[in-house]
Amino acid sequence: MRDYIDAAAFKECILCADAALQAQIQAINDLNVFPVPDGDTGTNMGLTINNAAAELRKRDFENVAAAADCVASAMLRGARGNSGVILSLLFRGISKRLKGIETAGVSEFTAAMNDGVEAAYKAVMKPAEGTILTVSRLASAAAGKAAKGGAGMEDVLCAAIEAGDAALEDTVNQNPVLKKAGVVDAGGMGYMVILKAILASLRGEISSEQTAAPVQEEKKHVFTADQVFVPEVNIFDTVYVVRKRDPHVNLLPLRLYLDSIGDSLVINEDEEIFKVHVHTDIPGNALAESQKYGDLDIAKIENMRLQALDMIGGVKPKSTDDLEAVEKELETGCAAAPAEPVSEPEPEEAAPEKEYGVVTVCAGKGLESLFRDLGADGVVTGGQTMNPSTDDILRAVKATPASTVFVFPNNKNIIMAAEQCVPLTEKHVIVLPTKTVPQGISALLNFNPDECEESLVGAMGEAIGKVHTAMITYAARDSDFGGHAIHAGEYLALLDGALIGSYTNIKTLFKELSWAFDDFHPEFITIYYGEDVRVEDANAAAATIEGNFPDAEVSVVEGGQPVYYYMISVE
Repeated sequence: MRDYIDAAAFKECILCADAALQAQIQAINDLNVFPVPDGDTGTNMGLTINNAAAELRKRDFENVAAAADCVASAMLRGARGNSGVILSLLFRGISKRLKGIETAGVSEFTAAMNDGVEAAYKAVMKPAEGTILTVSRLASAAAGKAAKGGAGMEDVLCAAIEAGDAALEDTVNQNPVLKKAGVVDAGGMGYMVILKAILASLRGEISSEQTAAPVQEEKKHVFTADQVFVPEVNIFDTVYVVRKRDPHVNLLPLRLYLDSIGDSLVINEDEEIFKVHVHTDIPGNALAESQKYGDLDIAKIENMRLQALDMIGGVKPKSTDDLEAVEKELETGCAAAPAEPVSEPEPEEAAPEKEYGVVTVCAGKGLESLFRDLGADGVVTGGQTMNPSTDDILRAVKATPASTVFVFPNNKNIIMAAEQCVPLTEKHVIVLPTKTVPQGISALLNFNPDECEESLVGAMGEAIGKVHTAMITYAARDSDFGGHAIHAGEYLALLDGALIGSYTNIKTLFKELSWAFDDFHPEFITIYYGEDVRVEDANAAAATIEGNFPDAEVSVVEGGQPVYYYMISVE
């Protein structure tokens, strides 16, 4: 029975937690009850902890404090979406409590868990119960109670898991939306996957060298550490990188295709490449389809069924990471030395050439050009389905030649990640909580660098308050939401985040959306059309709206945004 956690054990726990969470990403994403395609909880939490795992693999640590500090720092910079930021805050609190400690005993570790929860609650402006916050708080409280009763490390974690599972099950009763859908909170589930992997690691039941997918409980989709999962379908863990031929290519058709032949799908992209992770029985088809969008650069395909069977038989599962060593051994009988990891250099802070600068977040060539034309110093690529990390935003902030940098997140799920930049740079960072791209554009139109900071914040905040944003996208899944029976593939209309309805006819959608604008008595309506929309269709939509509001100034702008066919600003 283990009574403490040292540096090596802490490192191994996080590496195992990363592997467990990666295997559960799709199950966590599937808990998303809102049918809009978005940057899902599982993906964001997975990317956040994976950033920590990548840093841990680069070195060993003298004490648990150093290992915890590495994890906290990497998660902070790699945090994506609100769920990723909260996860990073939980580990930041743990790191602070373990500072200067060689090994963490039961009392130190449970106190660290509690500090992590406190850090997360303090950072969230309006903490909501029935979320990851609730699950982590009740799990931490149970761990602390068990520690005071003299329990050992493993028993303490068992107590935390028992309480956390109960809290997770109860989230369905704490949130009306979850209750209607009959699902638990996705962030809370992700936290429990991590906690269970930590316990399994400490018990020696799993190892970071094992790459087989962990067990999934049929009903809860939660990882358990006392069994081994042998996949029956989608057995090939397939990861590959493709170099784009067109930097603005739309990957939505590829995403839909890959989702139809596999699961656990994650696609990350920038203007030059995209990286795919998918579990499928036909990896060749995935590669062939992806090559329609660019040139295959590198690929890794591993048989999870054979890996799981190896693990059951007590054999170290084979991985493509072993290929170089195997080839070398076949040729010479000598094992190849592992390659040294390559780190991206830390960007230097640009010397201030002016008092104020602006960094904004958006996706789409037209929107990026518009923001730059309006005076933005930096544009971070991201938005719905592709939340940028704290580090992505921080690099743009550091590159801005100003002493004070305003950041426009332009998405409610990016605001927290942007706010984490504040203590990471010598520049004075002010995050203006823009929740949509039209709000960001309006704020920048009211940005006057000759004004003082207080006047600037006031003017831009007032401008944001006058903007109503309509979004038109598609339903990513069947759903019954807010009294609407929604079917996958239908057009969805949202206004200020609320669902107006789902439609099979786009003309009907625009008519009903126009009626919803009536309450605002609009003077200016701007239609930003996406990458999948023809200009003639955008003009037809504008004509429909203009017919209902002849006195309003209606403009059509090419946004080029993915996911959303139209973003409409109403002022």
